[in-house]
This record gives sequence, C-alpha cells and structure tokens, in this order.
Amino acid sequence: MREELLEIIYRRSFRYDPECGFKLASGKSSDVYIDLKKTFLSSEGMELTGRVIYDMIKGAGIKGIGGLTLGADPIAYAAAMISNLSGAPLDVFIVRKEVKGHGTMRKVEGSLVEGDRVCIVDDVITTGGSTIKAIEGARGAGLDVIKVIALVDRQEGGGENILEASGLPLEAAFTKAELLRLREKAE
Repeated sequence: MREELLEIIYRRSFRYDPECGFKLASGKSSDVYIDLKKTFLSSEGMELTGRVIYDMIKGAGIKGIGGLTLGADPIAYAAAMISNLSGAPLDVFIVRKEVKGHGTMRKVEGSLVEGDRVCIVDDVITTGGSTIKAIEGARGAGLDVIKVIALVDRQEGGGENILEASGLPLEAAFTKAELLRLREKAE
C-alpha cells in the first residue's frame, strides 16, 4: 500500500526540472515540484493517502485530524473516511488562514472541543511555516496537538523548524529523497 501510493505520487505529482526549476510557496526555488493535489484528487490516490495516514495515527488516542486549509483538507478527509471504515472514527477540523468576518468568526472549524487530542497534517513540508500556523491555530482553539504528519517532507529544514516552534517532531510518510530515487530508477 505504501509503495503503491509512493508510485502514484511520483507518477502524478512529482516534477523535476534542473534547468528552469520551480518557485515554491515558501518563496524558495527548487528543481523539484510536488503537487499533491494531483494525487489526492484521484480516487486511488485519495484512498491510499487515507490508509497510509490512518496507519500512522491509529492507536494514538487521537480524536481529530486536520490542519491549515487547503493543503491539509484532502488528507484529513481521506484519513477520517478510512478511520470510520475501520471502526475508529476521527473528526476532521480545518484551521483557517484568517478568521472569517461573519457567523461564529472562528479560526478553527469542526466539532472538536477544548482538550481533544489531535493530529496536524500537511501535504508537503519545505520550511514548515504552514504547519506551524496550523499547530498554533489548533492550540489557540484549545486542542491538544500530539502528532504532526506530512505526506512528503522535502527535507529542507521544515521538520527542524516545526520541532523548534512546537516541541513536536515531524513524521513524514515519504521524503523528497525517496521520490528522487524513483526518478533515478526510471532513467
């Protein structure tokens, strides 16, 4: 299952261009671009993402899963669906980038309550900035963040930044190095 998802991520979401490169959300430039929406928005990628992430958190006493919208949303939805099918349902929460100016004006949406143990997820980690915002938002809403998971760690210091800012280690389902190894095999 894990290897199958890695292959789908490589095939659908991984791009390599050493000559022109890509500008990342962090502002950095890189010869590698990983657009996981192309994986999540396929039925096979969605299911496997849910299974891999759920396997990383099951048994940890977590009640909810979520993160900063939009990168975390499909991961959280997929893992929650698999958790329900597995008989151990998780609730999903969304950390908004900005507090909405109407209605309840909440930064964190969902049905979780103060003290609930949660996992923050993100798609791709470069500097960790989005993940740190999600952790801060969830903690600000009184949630007990006990785990931080990325589908792909670019291995560019994000994990260290997250640990320094939150005290929580980053766990990654996959790394940029694994994707580069697949690229080398394909040549």
